[in-house]
Amino acid sequence: MYGFEALTFNIHGGYLEAIVRGHRAGLLTAADYNNLCQCETLDDIKMHLSATEYGPYLQNEPSPLYTTTIVEKCTLKLVDDYKHMLCQATEPLSTFLEYIRYGHMIDNVVLIVTGTLHERDVQELLEKCHPLGMFDSIATLAVAQNMRELYRLVLVDTPLAPYFSECITSEDLDDMNIEIMRNTLYKAYLEDFYRFCRKLGGATAEIMSDLLAFEADRRAVNITINSIGTELTRDDRRKLYSNFGLLYPYGHEELAVCEDIDQVRGAMEKYPPYQSIFAKLSYGESQMLDKAFYEEEVKRLCLAFEQQFHYAVFFAYMRLREQEIRNLMWISECVAQNQKSRVHDSVVFIF
Repeated sequence: MYGFEALTFNIHGGYLEAIVRGHRAGLLTAADYNNLCQCETLDDIKMHLSATEYGPYLQNEPSPLYTTTIVEKCTLKLVDDYKHMLCQATEPLSTFLEYIRYGHMIDNVVLIVTGTLHERDVQELLEKCHPLGMFDSIATLAVAQNMRELYRLVLVDTPLAPYFSECITSEDLDDMNIEIMRNTLYKAYLEDFYRFCRKLGGATAEIMSDLLAFEADRRAVNITINSIGTELTRDDRRKLYSNFGLLYPYGHEELAVCEDIDQVRGAMEKYPPYQSIFAKLSYGESQMLDKAFYEEEVKRLCLAFEQQFHYAVFFAYMRLREQEIRNLMWISECVAQNQKSRVHDSVVFIF
């Protein structure tokens, strides 16, 4: 019952909530980002990060450093935090934490299948996979020729199996089909995660519903913008939208018929939370849309920490840490390529 979590939450969840709030205190601040943006070389970035929680992960890395090394080591910190929490968790928190991984699993499956289609080396592809989305039989994805084989040979034994029921076809895999597969899997995953959170009830259901609805709406906008000018029909587009969120169902009807970015903007401005996002963009512009969505997401994730006795803090921490790694990757790339003037273009301040 909502409001009574305080009575029993700490029996199983108190220790881990304390841990995750401690991790949250270790996220980089605006002062850290300002210092990082002043760095002249990647070694300067490493030196600044040595005073943060990333220090132990970077301390033994020799010069010259590469952006990929910094991102890899920072991701290792995220993975270690996640594994520690998962080891200590009991039901239903352990299932909740598993759900957080499934998005990375989908991305890894798509990466391997797309790479194989373009005849890339499997080992090279595996190195690019996100460590949170790894599973035992991932390397054998390379042998699949169509969705049915992909499911039968590999994915039937993974947690993604139930999500494949909607996209098993005998069509050969090509770039278009793979992108449709990614979005169909994500739709099934988000709907399943949403149902699970609603079932948990209380503050977890309230906060996670809001965060997942935002994710579903963002995906709907991205699908619409990316499918403008392609052979994807309106009905196909509508099938890829999740069946929940602020835009469901009337916003989806409008997005499905949009032909350009300004029509998408017109549909979205009817919804006050998204009006502020599109107000930051000039007409006909979509390049800065991702950043505007990330900024709104970060704001919502930070608010999750304002309440106690709920699981959304685990989801929020993982997402904020991933955003931090994206920020570090952008800053490192700008420094490495001597593009210091663009360093603030894609950095999303967290606190």
